[in-house]
Amino acid sequence: MKVDGLLHPVISRNLKAVRQRIAETCTRCGRDPDAVRLVCVSKTMGPDAVLLAIRAGADIFGENYIQEAREKWGLFGRYPVSWHFIGHLQTNKAKYAVKLFDLIHTVDSLRLAAELDREARKIGKIQKILIQVNIGKEASKSGIDAESAESLITGLGAFANLSVRGLMTIPPFFDEPERVRPYFRGLRHLKDSLNAQGAGNARLDELSMGMTGDFEAAIEEGATLVRIGTAIFGERR
Repeated sequence: MKVDGLLHPVISRNLKAVRQRIAETCTRCGRDPDAVRLVCVSKTMGPDAVLLAIRAGADIFGENYIQEAREKWGLFGRYPVSWHFIGHLQTNKAKYAVKLFDLIHTVDSLRLAAELDREARKIGKIQKILIQVNIGKEASKSGIDAESAESLITGLGAFANLSVRGLMTIPPFFDEPERVRPYFRGLRHLKDSLNAQGAGNARLDELSMGMTGDFEAAIEEGATLVRIGTAIFGERR
């Protein structure tokens, strides 16, 4: 595969800088840097950019679109990297999602869960998932509201081929990370509450929250997965 040589030092340098910021933030708030994993958001990025990120040490990639992910998986499926689905998932794409992704961040209904469970059962897989919570109750965004999380997780207990690992959110956008912090804190409190209640007998360990503009605040509030694209690949065209 031909690789754009101009991108090579930029992506490598950016990835190193982001990892350093993650480590420094963890140290500052008393967390183990290994407790926070970086999901490189590669949606809309071409194969050359993905390959360069792999060569620079990226090991988790986040994709939003099934067809695009299928093409990249075809090119890079042999590499020792993990693929996460972080976009809105339609039920008719569940069979592809189960085959491609190690973790699906955006489950928000029993209907979608049932389809994922059915497709996972066909291939003998236990599909790891996160529950997407619309923590800001924005009409424009997917996800359940916090008050419905317990009943959804309890319902998911009926699906033998799904493993609920935690929660995910896309909070309202603000230019100032401190204005986003209460939403991250709210998701952490929700996770702690659900674990205390033993909802669905699931143990929620993961919090997928934080992007380029606010991931340090997310880490300080307990994020275990940060989804970062622009700070690594640059502005999307």
